Amino acid sequence: MEGNRTLLTEFVLRGITDRPELQVPLFLVFFFIYVITMVGNLGLIFLIWKDPRLHTPMYLFLGNLAFSDACTSSSVTPKMLMKFLNKNDMISLGECFSQFYFFCSSATAECYLLVAMAYDRYVAICNPLHYVVIMSKRLCVQFISVSHLIGLLHALLYVGMLFRLTFCSYNIIDHFFCDLIPLYAISCTDPFINALLLFIFAVFIQVSTFMSIIVSYIRVLFAILKTKSEKGRSKAFSTCSAHLVSVSLFYGTLFVIYVLSGSDTENYQGKLYSLFYTIIIPLLNPFIYSLRNKEVLGALRKLAKY
Repeated sequence: MEGNRTLLTEFVLRGITDRPELQVPLFLVFFFIYVITMVGNLGLIFLIWKDPRLHTPMYLFLGNLAFSDACTSSSVTPKMLMKFLNKNDMISLGECFSQFYFFCSSATAECYLLVAMAYDRYVAICNPLHYVVIMSKRLCVQFISVSHLIGLLHALLYVGMLFRLTFCSYNIIDHFFCDLIPLYAISCTDPFINALLLFIFAVFIQVSTFMSIIVSYIRVLFAILKTKSEKGRSKAFSTCSAHLVSVSLFYGTLFVIYVLSGSDTENYQGKLYSLFYTIIIPLLNPFIYSLRNKEVLGALRKLAKY
């Protein structure tokens, strides 16, 4: 077993589809999506950095969310694009584990950044007079640092556990990137402990962060309903609606993949769900948060004048 493991140092990524006539069209589609994703997220980071009016806790969190989205997309898309262009669909063991590490760390950080954004909206709407005191620069830095630290440690735990597995015979990963469940499916070692750990942490992180967001927005909703000003209600709903859309898309797909689906994520439906949270959500987020945001649109117009 150990001898076979040392010989098996590469995997084959099957990708989205094996049909040769679709490779070039899919390359063009996903290349365009990747360019728009990077322009949208990095552009949003630049805009927040450039305009002093956006140097507030909400936009500080939004900039870090855009950074996480850019990292998530960049950990998956370039390798997928390379596979579309040529038949070299091999990926080394180290490259495979590294790809998952960067994807997992950025996706986990995003969960906690969404919690920080929900708490920020809660304080802004439910306790506006003390907002500046509560949402201090120090607290914002702590939120962001802890989010990224948890992401790095969470990914390190999974990758460390991958080294207990042996891959001694079948090396074809039925996916477009190195995700955990497809790797467990081709392991010669019983992956029960790994799968159990994945389920426990997926449930804990996703449920705890999601419930924190829901509790924050339930309290925000009650505060909005008590507001007598129609203009105030409209502004509050507009501010929170974009966040809720992003949260619903992100958590919905993650929960289906890592909590409900289990082994079913090897099929085509599982690949579609994975496409959604690795590629489509990072594409949509900068537009979800920007299109109805007067401050961001104002900063964009100001920048366009120069």
